[in-house]
Amino acid sequence: MSENSVIKIRDLVFSYGGPTILENIQLDIEAQEFVGMVGPNGSGKTTLLKIILGLLKPDKGSVEVLGKPPNQAVKEIGYMPQFTPFSRNFPITVEETVLMGRLGKTSRIGLFGKTDKELAAESMEAVEIINLRKRPIGSLSGGQLQRVLIARALTCNPEIMILDEPTANVDMKVEKDIFDLLKKLNEKITIIVVTHDIGFISQYITKVACINRTLVCHPTSQLTGETIENLYGTHVHMVHHHHEGESHH
Repeated sequence: MSENSVIKIRDLVFSYGGPTILENIQLDIEAQEFVGMVGPNGSGKTTLLKIILGLLKPDKGSVEVLGKPPNQAVKEIGYMPQFTPFSRNFPITVEETVLMGRLGKTSRIGLFGKTDKELAAESMEAVEIINLRKRPIGSLSGGQLQRVLIARALTCNPEIMILDEPTANVDMKVEKDIFDLLKKLNEKITIIVVTHDIGFISQYITKVACINRTLVCHPTSQLTGETIENLYGTHVHMVHHHHEGESHH
């Protein structure tokens, strides 16, 4: 492990009291890496994220995030969960949603100060939705909503961003836009993305963490259809959008 590791996991074992979900996990993630985390459903990806976020404790092994125990480092992590935890017709604006990302940082719940509002504005600028700030979230397209959720994760000024299936409900063009945006954010922030679409994102990421109870890491350069097949059979679709895309334009 180098001095630059922001996440360091050693000999991790986890179960919810029954069969082992994660076994002998070793993982090093360096500052400013862009890591794609893949694996079939039920492989333990979300469980591993929860351990990194300090929401679950491993049965065995050690986890360090930014040199601290995960529950102390969680304020430095921007998290975008897989499912939006609010109803689309909830009467809340884009700006109010983005400000929710400040809740762990600000002293009194519901009272956002000048700094909170400035950081929310910066986050909305960074993901290019500042012009939507007063719009109710129910009026947004899928791609716009994903940007709002990324902005919300960004307002805590994180050193690490974790996104669980950030492009699950959007079309291919929007997916590309969102990954282009994440790549830009990656100049300053370490990014971990859980995804199924490994072929598409291989042009963005520096490393792939393949999870299926155990974990195998590959530098992106070693990634082939065969590697994926060997790990999962056909669970992960290895789609070369970037090759197809070149002929469409």
